[in-house]
Amino acid sequence: MSSADLLLHPVRIRIVQALLDGSELTTGELTARLGDIPVATLYRHVAKLSAGGVLTVTGETRIRGAVERRYALDFPNAVVTPEALRAMSVEEHRQAFTVFVATLLADFDRYLDGPEVDVLSDGVSYSQVALWLSDDELDDLRREITESLTARMANTRSPRRTRRMLTTILMPDL
Repeated sequence: MSSADLLLHPVRIRIVQALLDGSELTTGELTARLGDIPVATLYRHVAKLSAGGVLTVTGETRIRGAVERRYALDFPNAVVTPEALRAMSVEEHRQAFTVFVATLLADFDRYLDGPEVDVLSDGVSYSQVALWLSDDELDDLRREITESLTARMANTRSPRRTRRMLTTILMPDL
């Protein structure tokens, strides 16, 4: 299975999202976080991600004869490779983008259905800008964004911090 086929699935995207902050979770803990996904479905997709090298088993505990595994995201394997992107047809890109955007919409719906929603105090934003950039300027922008995000991805959970999701879509305006 290609990295695109493995990662661009609604349930598997949610599992990857749950582990993006560096958490190590059992399938039981994933079930608690992703409560709207049936348990059997979650187990099946965790197994696919593990077999595909996207998830790594970081520990095992024997519980009443069964083995409970703790999983972490293997970040280098949790991306669609440039080779897989190049190999995708236009229709496959449309399908992948549809899954991506549908997942984003579902995430936003879950947020809006939460308790005490206040988009301003929660720091929610969605916007679009147009930039005139040469290829070199685009490379610089991407590097700057990556550096800024990478520095903050090392932050750990604390009572003062709220987990936030940042989604980017970058494309030429033709």
